[in-house]
Amino acid sequence: MRLRLALAGAVLLLAACAAPPPPPESPQIVGLRPVVINPEPLDIPPIPEPVRDSCGAWELQSLIGKPRSQIPAPVYPDRRRVACTTCPVTQDFRPDRLNIFFDAETGIVKDLTCG
Repeated sequence: MRLRLALAGAVLLLAACAAPPPPPESPQIVGLRPVVINPEPLDIPPIPEPVRDSCGAWELQSLIGKPRSQIPAPVYPDRRRVACTTCPVTQDFRPDRLNIFFDAETGIVKDLTCG
């Protein structure tokens, strides 16, 4: 019995020292090229500054999503129009006029445009 235990112990020790089996080979795919990863950094162009408009809508973009009661009083009333999104407005185009549109039901500012 001791001989069997000693022999089993020796077999376990030898099995522990054996090299692990090699990993399985990956299947060969015909017709595809390998992906080359470029270690060099890419030349990404800088993000351009937002274009400022002629009516001042860019400066007041923070009003979107706020109640219409937070719309500041205009310095030049003839250059600003406040209307609900479903209200009729004239279709004349004035690039220096700021249009502020709010939702008629909620009073929340939805859009700012020039025209």
